[in-house]
Amino acid sequence: MDFRLTEEQALLRDTTRRLLHDQCQPTLMRAHLENRRAYIPLWEHLRDFVALGDGPCTDLCVFLDELGYVAAPGPFVATAVLALPTLRAIGHPSADAVAEGTLTATCCIDGALVVDADIVDLVAFIGPSPEVTVVRSDEIAIAMVESVDSSRRYAQCATVPDAATHDVDPLCAAAYRDRVIACTAADLVGTSRRMFDVALAYAKERVQFDKPIGSFQAIQHKLADMALAVERATAAVHYAAMTVDAAAPDRTIACHSAKAAANVTAQHVLKDAIQIHGGVGYTLEHDLQLFLRRATMSATQFGTTTFHYDKIAEVLFTE
Repeated sequence: MDFRLTEEQALLRDTTRRLLHDQCQPTLMRAHLENRRAYIPLWEHLRDFVALGDGPCTDLCVFLDELGYVAAPGPFVATAVLALPTLRAIGHPSADAVAEGTLTATCCIDGALVVDADIVDLVAFIGPSPEVTVVRSDEIAIAMVESVDSSRRYAQCATVPDAATHDVDPLCAAAYRDRVIACTAADLVGTSRRMFDVALAYAKERVQFDKPIGSFQAIQHKLADMALAVERATAAVHYAAMTVDAAAPDRTIACHSAKAAANVTAQHVLKDAIQIHGGVGYTLEHDLQLFLRRATMSATQFGTTTFHYDKIAEVLFTE
């Protein structure tokens, strides 16, 4: 299978990388800790890419990998990954405005924590039936929940009792969940890649016994294992995205496998990056902790590793 990016995907990656290098430095992430509206200048650029949520999952995952690399704050994931496909599925009149980036939205899936509910215009509640209820965020009770992630905000939301409900085809809902899982894995893999790059740079700069610590075999082994783990998880994500676009028979297994691989990789890279830094990475003064926070929360979002292994087993033993 050919995992090379197409010319268009490479252009998307490079354009996104340049944009985020200019607009999403760690200073923005630190500002977001104190000011929940610090993301707005970045969002003015990212809103132009929300329409990727209408397109192939492979393209969207390329973009999300770069967002995860910089731990970008703001409602892009909530709007493009979670909400836009939901609104399209029920033919909601606000879908075009969301795709154009003039409206923002998020989803509450089966009562779970809602991403960025306090900064979006619409909240779509997805029930187990499955059915969807869309309400304005200013019409519902939003209770913020503290988390380790400084780049995104989480809340518990209560729907409006008499709001109109839209039924969704179960097959469509299953495809949506698989796509969300693959996209979440892509974001997490990007964050893992950033933690690896930070650790690699530190190993080249930190001198001990008159030598860079990266010259020591123990550190080299750690870095090699981290690099391999990131590559394996990246391949799993790309394959999952391909199965989503192709509606392949192994789509569900591929998506759960991708998120499990991304979770394991994030925990591996996080641990070894901290060890290579000798503990300084835990401190608030060091940028590494910003990505540790993102990775820690992302590794539980839409399922822990054990959850996804269980889902894979369910599929295998019911076929």
